[in-house]
Amino acid sequence: MVLVDDEGLVVWMSEGLASICGDSERFRGHHWTEMLVVQSEGERLAGMLGRVGHLANESVALRGPSGGSVPVKLSAARLGDAEASWATVTITRPDTHSQIAGLQFPHSLECLKAILESSPDGVVVIGRNRQIAYVNPALEQLLGRPRAELVGEPVDSYVLPCEGLNRIAGALRPESPVRDQDVQLHHRDGTVICVSVSASMLRLGDGTDMGAVAYLRDVTERRRTEEDLARSNAQLEHYVDAVSHDLRSPLVSLLGFSRLLREDYGARIDEKGRHFLDRIEQAGRTMESLIHDLLELSRIGRAEAEKALIDPRSVLDRLRAEFKPRLDQDGADLELPEHPPLLMCDRTRLYQLFSNLVGNALDHMGSVEQPTIRVEVRTLADAHQITVSDNGKGIDPANHARIFEIFQSLGPRKDGRRGTGIGLAIVKKIAETHGGRVWVESDLGKGTHFHLTLPCS
Repeated sequence: MVLVDDEGLVVWMSEGLASICGDSERFRGHHWTEMLVVQSEGERLAGMLGRVGHLANESVALRGPSGGSVPVKLSAARLGDAEASWATVTITRPDTHSQIAGLQFPHSLECLKAILESSPDGVVVIGRNRQIAYVNPALEQLLGRPRAELVGEPVDSYVLPCEGLNRIAGALRPESPVRDQDVQLHHRDGTVICVSVSASMLRLGDGTDMGAVAYLRDVTERRRTEEDLARSNAQLEHYVDAVSHDLRSPLVSLLGFSRLLREDYGARIDEKGRHFLDRIEQAGRTMESLIHDLLELSRIGRAEAEKALIDPRSVLDRLRAEFKPRLDQDGADLELPEHPPLLMCDRTRLYQLFSNLVGNALDHMGSVEQPTIRVEVRTLADAHQITVSDNGKGIDPANHARIFEIFQSLGPRKDGRRGTGIGLAIVKKIAETHGGRVWVESDLGKGTHFHLTLPCS
């Protein structure tokens, strides 16, 4: 056996494997695949271990101490859920199979038992007769019952005291294991706990059906926190709606009376008075934009987005027409992709993404000789990436994270007005509710590139 770190480098090698390879120090600190004679085979196995998380009985050849090759069987498993996890690689020599069956297998069982006994999650093995064959200490603590009271008893009596778990156990199929199903259990003291259950059929290498194994994690506090957070969010959304409605009424009156004042008494107002009136109307329009953006931000994610395959050209053509007066005024070019891929997104939210990103570029790119905004859409392995670039003044890297926070703005726009500081927060929330992300690449004087990903499905 050999233990490797998250980069695949050998940390420890057993004496048995060292006797095959000649010297454990020979490979310590090197990638474990260097033990293999055929490097291309090692690269294939390393890639498979990274993707799948385990290898089973792969026929390979090890480098012997004198440069020869030793045919062996190789199995491996990552020691965590993350792709970058430590792993164990186990080597079996076919000519010592009987010795390994007599010596190594019992030690493997002891190692496996030690792992299960120390697991923080509850583990239960259920036989084909629906009787409990094994429980670990975490499950004893979870149910408040000793192991002796559980093992050998019908699973329905103890581990499945509620209909939900019983239904999950009955629905187990080899092709559709249960993953993260929430059910409620009754602790021995009468309290109700919420557990997340993952379970699958338990089969030996020769296909023998041994029953099922289930993993139970106590998520009571997490679910209670999530429910509290959901209630708080609902209250906050209701508060935003109510405040926005209450603010709009006096705002409409303010803008209406300022318009009447200008129309009916404009001739009597001097230049200084007209300046004050302009400031009132400008502040009113800023407040109107702020209320509108706050409502949009609070609405994103409330209901399930109506995702569909959208041709971004139709959205971008509409956007070009709406921005044409500003583009002409600034002498700016808006370059759009000719044949972009279809995007899986809500049409309204997609328009908001492009509108906020292009509008942000127009507002903050500064004075340049030939202002240009470029929109690109390209296909990645499992997502589509939208990029909106400009050749403007750029953004200091120290502010890259801050600009996506609500009410954060990097200064006044070209027209002297300050933005609401919500546009990029809306972009971030739309991306995250669609399962994507957004980030910026920029430096002072070198333009800005906003990137956003959307999953393909």
